[in-house]
Amino acid sequence: MPKITENNQSKSYLMSKKSMPRLIAIAKRLPWSITLVILLNLIVNLTFPATSWAASANLGVSDNHLTACPTSPNCVVSQNPDSKHAINPIPYHVDRDTAKETLLKVLTVVPRTEVVENTDNYIHALSKSRIFKFVDDVEFYFPADENVIHIRSASRVGDSDLGVNRRRMEQIRLAMEDLNV
Repeated sequence: MPKITENNQSKSYLMSKKSMPRLIAIAKRLPWSITLVILLNLIVNLTFPATSWAASANLGVSDNHLTACPTSPNCVVSQNPDSKHAINPIPYHVDRDTAKETLLKVLTVVPRTEVVENTDNYIHALSKSRIFKFVDDVEFYFPADENVIHIRSASRVGDSDLGVNRRRMEQIRLAMEDLNV
């Protein structure tokens, strides 16, 4: 163990005394740097919201079917799917109105999800990713002749969603099962 002498202590003190103005200068600039980053983030998010919140033209029910998925893997659908986009519909054994009310309650607890359209047989919700705020369209169709809820969830941008759309829909399915719908 090195021996601490008066000479070593004074050198250490002088070094810290010399570096103190530099540390003070950095500390004075830090709030400005943080403020600048926050300001730039706000400007970008307020200037370009349309790129991620723009409504997709391929939504809704047409000829009693939800829209098919695009070729990208960031989509799942329960009606007429190809093998990579296939997901099962959500069955229910209560009346359609009760199933729909229960689904709307479930959607209120899905993080960053907002119902934007609600008709007799269709629900459209938007779900945002946590960090980058990417928007996914989440759709539910209640056909009159079946006791199932057909589902579709698709990312608006990008190619891969790392399985987020499928996991979200499976979590909603599990919630509906837990509520005995």
